[in-house]
Amino acid sequence: MKNYFQEMLKRKDLLIYLVKSGLKADNRNSYLGYFWWLLDPLLNVVVYYFLIGIVLGRGGENFAVFLVIGLVAWRWMQTTINSSAKSIMKHGSIINQVYLPKTIFPISITFTQMINFAFGLIIVATFLAFFGVMPGWQSIYLPLIILVQLVFLLSLGMLLAYITVFVRDIDHLLTHFTRILFYASPIIWEGGRLRGAELEIGNNVIVLDFLVDYNPIAIIVDSYRNVLMYQTDPNFLGLTIILIASFILFNIMVKFYSKNEHKIIKAL
Repeated sequence: MKNYFQEMLKRKDLLIYLVKSGLKADNRNSYLGYFWWLLDPLLNVVVYYFLIGIVLGRGGENFAVFLVIGLVAWRWMQTTINSSAKSIMKHGSIINQVYLPKTIFPISITFTQMINFAFGLIIVATFLAFFGVMPGWQSIYLPLIILVQLVFLLSLGMLLAYITVFVRDIDHLLTHFTRILFYASPIIWEGGRLRGAELEIGNNVIVLDFLVDYNPIAIIVDSYRNVLMYQTDPNFLGLTIILIASFILFNIMVKFYSKNEHKIIKAL
C-alpha cells in the first residue's frame, strides 16, 4: 500500500493534466466558455426559485440565498458522483496501454469539480451581498466543511469507479439514485421532503426523519448554511463522523485498488 501511495505521488503531473483537461472539456465548443462556471449555478437558482418560490408559493425569508447555497454544494456532489463512476471506463484505452494507478481518474474528477465549486462560491458571495445576509465569525469553518466534502467525495468516487467497471448497470442507476438524494436532502426544501414523512408498513408507522438526520449530504449542506447564512456553528459531530468514515473508506479503497488493479485491466 505504501508503494502504491508513492506511485500515486509520482503521477501528480498526470493528475494535474487530467484536472486541466477536465475543466477545458466542460466548456469545449461553447460560445460563453468559462463564463458557464458562473452562469450555470446562477441559472439553476433562477429555475428553482421560479418553480418553488413563485409557482408553488413556498420558500421564506432569504429563500434565494437558501437555494444558491444548497444548489452549489449539491452540484459538486452530483457531478462528482456521476462522473467518477465512469471515470475508469472512460480512460480504458490509456489504461490498457500504460500502467497507471487507477485511483488517479476518480480523484481527478473530484478535484475538477471542486474548482467548479469554487466558482460557484462566487455566486454564493454575490447573493449574500445582494440580499444583505452577512456571515458571522463562524464562516472561518468554511474550509473545514469543504475539506469534509472533498474527502467524502474522493472516497465515494473511488468506490463507485471500481464497482462500475464490473457492474456497468451502476452508471445507469446512479441517475435515479442521485435524484432521490436530491429531493430527500435539504437542497431546495427546508429539511428535505422526507422531514415529517411517514411510511406505513402494516400496522407500523415509520417516521422518515432519520433519513435526513443521518444523511451525510444533508449534514454537509446544512453546515454550509449555518456558517454562511444563519451565523451558527456547523454540525461538528456529524462532520467529524463523515470525515473519519470517509478517511477510513479512502484508505480501504487505496489498499483495495493496489491489490486488485489487474482485475480492472481484465474487465476493461
